[in-house]
Order: sequence, then C-alpha cells, then structure tokens
Amino acid sequence: MVLRADARLRAAVVGTGLIGGSVLLRLHAAGVDVTGWDPDERTRRQARLAGVPTADRLADAVADRDVVFLGGPLPTLPATLVEVAAATAEHCLLTDVGSTKAELAGFAAEQGLTSRFVPGHPMAGTDRAGLAAALPELFTGAAWVLCPAPDGLAAFRRLATLVTDVFAARVVPMAADRHDAVVALASHVPHLLAGALAGAAHRSPLREAVLALAAGSFRDGTRVAGTPAQRTGNMLRGNRDQVLAALDQVTAFLDELAGALRSDDADALTARYAEAGAARAELAGRPYDEQVRSFPPGAEPAEVAWLHGIGAAGGHLSGCRDVAGTVSYVAHLPQT
Repeated sequence: MVLRADARLRAAVVGTGLIGGSVLLRLHAAGVDVTGWDPDERTRRQARLAGVPTADRLADAVADRDVVFLGGPLPTLPATLVEVAAATAEHCLLTDVGSTKAELAGFAAEQGLTSRFVPGHPMAGTDRAGLAAALPELFTGAAWVLCPAPDGLAAFRRLATLVTDVFAARVVPMAADRHDAVVALASHVPHLLAGALAGAAHRSPLREAVLALAAGSFRDGTRVAGTPAQRTGNMLRGNRDQVLAALDQVTAFLDELAGALRSDDADALTARYAEAGAARAELAGRPYDEQVRSFPPGAEPAEVAWLHGIGAAGGHLSGCRDVAGTVSYVAHLPQT
C-alpha cells in the first residue's frame, strides 16, 4: 500500500463531515487501515454503523498513524493541527482539507511543522453537509490542491502519491497565497452570487411566482446557496481580502453588462456574453500536453518553483515517484 513498503498504510481522519467523511470512506474502501474521529458522538456512531472504525478520543484515533487528514470547521484547524502534531510521531504526515490555505500554512510555519504538514484542498463537494452526505468517489477526477514547502518536499511527494493512487484525483501544486486568490474567484465568489440571487428571490414581493417558474438557470445559479450557512460564512471570512478583490473583478464585468443594457448597445452586450461563453466552454474539456520532469537530490528550490509554476499555469500532476532520492513527476499542462 502507498507510503509503506513493509506494512499496510495506517491513516486517520479527524473531522468527518462531508469532505472528511468522504476521505474516510474512500480510504476504507481502498483497504487502508483507517480510523476516524469526530467531536460529535452521533457522527462517530454513524460511521461505525457503516463499518468504518472510529475512536472516542482524538489521541487514540491518530496514535501510530502514517498520515492524518484534518477536517472540521476552518476556525478550528489551527488548534486541531497543534493537538494532532503533539499526539503523532515525526514521521506522520499531516494535511488538511480546508478551503483556504494561506493562514493555516503561515500558522504551521510558526509552529515549525512545515516539514510534515502539507496544506491541502480537494476541490469537490455538494450543497449538503455531514457524514450522511459523504461519498467515497467524491474526489475521482477532481482537482486536489497541495501546497509544497521548501522544507516539506518529502511530505508533499508522499501525499501526492497517495492522492493520485488512492483518490484518483488530479494533484494541483500551488503556493498557499496563490491558491487563496484563485479559489476566491473560482469557488468563493460563486457562493456570494448564489446567495445574492437566492436572497433577492426570497425578499421579492413576487417570491412565490418566481420560485414556481424557477428553471435550470436559477437552480444552477443558486445551488451552493443551499450549503450550510455557517460553513459558507467561515469560508468567506477565512479568505476575506481575496474574496473582496475577486468580487471587484466580477462587479466590474457586471457593470459592463449593465451599461451595455442601459444604453441598448446590442454589439457590446453580445461581445461580453461571447467572452463569457468562451470561458464557460473551456470547462467542458481542456486539452493537455503531458510532461515528465525529474529532480535529483539537492534541487529542492528548482523543484518547488517548477511545482508552483505547474499550478499557476492551470496544470496538474497525475503521478509522482521517488527512487533513491530522485523524484519524477508526470505533469499535464493546458495546450496553448
């Protein structure tokens, strides 16, 4: 099994809501020796009924583990990281599944944990919450951001192998601050827009008629407004500056659309929607070129720079192998 040549991989998942629970279920389905822990007793009982081992104490769940995934509400992650780090051995790899990265990455650096903590963010989810909504196949084909640190490349390599081999996800290596800027526009602002549209409909004097006629465009545009409110609030507050900056970009484009409509400028309106449509069309399928790159021992700065460049260019990794200190990556970059 991945990460251990001499024994079965031992993993733990701390916080088993939608994302953590999906990690837990996938590891269990893959035959990994995995234990879960959640502060909610009912959630622990639910996991046991599904045949997944859970511990009643966090320390028992993470004892003698090779890798621990940290879930739970964003504000709780720093304290959880410290607690888990103290309860695990130095060889134990730590990562999280939170939706913002820069603040936690900085905290881990202050705690001296960057050699074994790799900030992570699987870009998958639903508008539901809790272990009952978890799916073992949730991450198949999904982008999974990992943030390599110069002194944490060994941990990054191990985790990248696990993510590609067990979760069948696409590893996107990215600097933590770049991640937060990117997801502000790709994920967080859409929650603001969905909330605004759903909220406006709710307050409208025509509310009942609007909801009665709401079709695909309204349902698609407001889907994430159904995400639990506290989870959305934590996400937006945790990335506030980047979200507000991205919102300014969206507002500027919206102002162009509104201006063209007010002036009845058909050409401008059509041009803006053609521009938006081209971006939307790329989501249906982007062609990639494959690239294999190797780094010998002692080339860590070049390796980190290359990894950050892959993520910044919209690329991802599908493989990582470390043989006698020389690491080889299989990368995929969008065709230009």
